Amino acid sequence: MSNYELMVIFTPVLSEEDFKAAQKKFVDIIKDNGGQIVHENPWGLRSLAYPIQKKTTGMYVVVEYSAPTDLNEKLKIQLNRDENVLRYMVTSIDKYAAEYNAKKRGALNAESKTTEA
Repeated sequence: MSNYELMVIFTPVLSEEDFKAAQKKFVDIIKDNGGQIVHENPWGLRSLAYPIQKKTTGMYVVVEYSAPTDLNEKLKIQLNRDENVLRYMVTSIDKYAAEYNAKKRGALNAESKTTEA
């Protein structure tokens, strides 16, 4: 199994519930096809670098997962079919990037625990 990172930009007109449902839909596709979710990070509403379909903002979500390589084609088909998706990008992550992301998440978790205390 290889490591991947999926970034999806959804249309900004989605409500919070619709955004979570759309996010869950793609996470479920990954899980149902033999993938494992490593980390899920919803960024929320952000400005776009350039207008897409006359929209200047989008709802971002980043999902890091490990899965067999044939899963990506199934995932891309579903992403292309969904009318709420403005753009998406699937990136293959090597083992060093996966280790870096894990360390970064660990440092952020430790940092948030120290500020809470």
